[in-house]
Amino acid sequence: MSYSVGQVAGFAGVTVRTLHHYDDIGLLVPGERSHAGHRRYGDADLDRLQQILFYRELGFPLDEVAALLDDPEADPRAHLRRRHELLTARIEKLRKMAAAVEHAMEARKMGIDLTPEEKFEVFGDKDPEQYAEEAEQRWGGTRAYAESQRRAASHTKEDWRRMQAEVADWGERYDTLMTADEPPTGERAIDMAEEHRRHITEWFYECTYEIHTGLAEMYVSDERFKAFYDSMRPGLAEHLRDAITANAARHSS
Repeated sequence: MSYSVGQVAGFAGVTVRTLHHYDDIGLLVPGERSHAGHRRYGDADLDRLQQILFYRELGFPLDEVAALLDDPEADPRAHLRRRHELLTARIEKLRKMAAAVEHAMEARKMGIDLTPEEKFEVFGDKDPEQYAEEAEQRWGGTRAYAESQRRAASHTKEDWRRMQAEVADWGERYDTLMTADEPPTGERAIDMAEEHRRHITEWFYECTYEIHTGLAEMYVSDERFKAFYDSMRPGLAEHLRDAITANAARHSS
């Protein structure tokens, strides 16, 4: 069975012009011709084309590809070893490139890619990167921190506004919950704690129950976080801490 130049071009993902060029320089001469003189490629031709494309992908010039394929003294095992060496070198190069890109992403402060004007518009006189260096020192080596950096770097001004609106709405509802004297171990408070955990997961990183309970303790022990939550309602930090603990216990039972 043989194939037309158009069919082979489709199989191999190359252009018809490329196959014509390979024929013209003697690199891939089709084994047959139709009665009308059109090129027809057999299975052996396809095998040779596969080898040509492999070497081309590795960066070999066409004249060197021809020498590799047409040298009667060539050892197939030596070719395979050479292919393996080249692929290994390329994989290592790509791995280093990926590591460099990941390092660059993680090295960003808090990943908030907004202009100064946009930052002021969204956050007012609060600096969203104020504690970036401290955060990197405390959690920079964790997977959660790296994931947070990647996600934060992709957030737009509208994303940050929507996030803040969600936080404000949650705070108002938690204030209402406390006004109603709902205990932190009550179902409503536990549901609010779960909503808090899912908010972190949606916007920043996978917040497990273990991580969430650790954050809850920090909301009380760190005066800056305590001030943030208590600004929504005095005593909210401790109440939330206890609700988060109860929520974690509910899901572990």
